[in-house]
Amino acid sequence: MAASVDPLVVGRVIGDVVDMFVPAVKMSVYYGSKHVSNGCDIKPSLSVDPPKVTISGHSDELYTLVMTDPDAPSPSEPRMREWVHWIVADIPGGTNPTRGKEILSYVGPRPPVGIHRYILVLFQQKMPLGSMVEPPQNRSHFNTRLYAAHLDLGLPVATVYFNAQKEPANKRR
Repeated sequence: MAASVDPLVVGRVIGDVVDMFVPAVKMSVYYGSKHVSNGCDIKPSLSVDPPKVTISGHSDELYTLVMTDPDAPSPSEPRMREWVHWIVADIPGGTNPTRGKEILSYVGPRPPVGIHRYILVLFQQKMPLGSMVEPPQNRSHFNTRLYAAHLDLGLPVATVYFNAQKEPANKRR
């Protein structure tokens, strides 16, 4: 299992956003036909709509998905770290986020400068969260670790990240 964590260490996902963890659930993420693998490049124009995410596990297990950008507004000066793009709770195992409760609506990547990391972190819940979860007051200065601690989510069970950078105006679809 350690080999599957290496890209998260190399990409500083472990450290900047989450602590070391052992993946326990399979999470598959697609933008259109493009499979998201750790460190791959996804164009912002392809990620306007929420990704298709599937989660393994049993239907009696519930999960929370958080998507953040730890590089806002610039990787060299991430003073807005983290900028949260999406939060969905109460996702039944073996399904996808459309079956959960959207806490914070999806906003696609819009990196103003540099190459940004966009991280999808999956936590297994100990109980249904339902109406206990309030959306963050701001998308900037979000902290995945503090959010997980506040909701007693523990360490992640799956994480995947991709890179995106601003597209030249004439290259957008």
